Amino acid sequence: MTNDTMFGGLYLLMAMMLVLGALINRREPIAKLLVVALAWVAIFGAGFILFTFRDDLGWVAQRLRTEATGEPIVAGREVRIPMAIDGHFWISGEINGAPVKFLVDSGATVTTIDRATALNAGAEVGVARDRMVRTGNGTIRVAAGRAQRLSIAGIDREDVALHIADGDDMNVLGMNFLSTLSRWSVEGRWLILQG
Repeated sequence: MTNDTMFGGLYLLMAMMLVLGALINRREPIAKLLVVALAWVAIFGAGFILFTFRDDLGWVAQRLRTEATGEPIVAGREVRIPMAIDGHFWISGEINGAPVKFLVDSGATVTTIDRATALNAGAEVGVARDRMVRTGNGTIRVAAGRAQRLSIAGIDREDVALHIADGDDMNVLGMNFLSTLSRWSVEGRWLILQG
């Protein structure tokens, strides 16, 4: 028997003794005593559950804040991005200091932005749209480009290759950024990025 099991059993025994002691001293009908006993069991049960999951309650508060604001949780070098209501992971970032909202897509080989975002961010854009890229919506032509700096929640990368798409209003964070991380994974409804 481990110490945790012994202390858990001791806790339950003390709780039952307290409830039984309180009930024995009362001279009331059995139905009322049963209601009081169930109330005490519920109180101690709730206390036991709160004590057991005390470490996870911090994550619940952070998750509620994240759901309300849409902002990721940043803890040191780790960024936790909640799954959006559409089932995707979205994150705000910067290209050369200009704000950009990205869809995180591990199926995209190269980070792709639209031409308006590239011009706004001052990204280097190639003249020719000579590359064909297969997307979920079909094949599109893109131009090659480069960002001097790409930042996602404090994770900075220099001289990042980009694809610049015409007429597409979605910016996709691809594997050329994700593969530079020490770790990235999906755990439940969270995307974890470690710089």
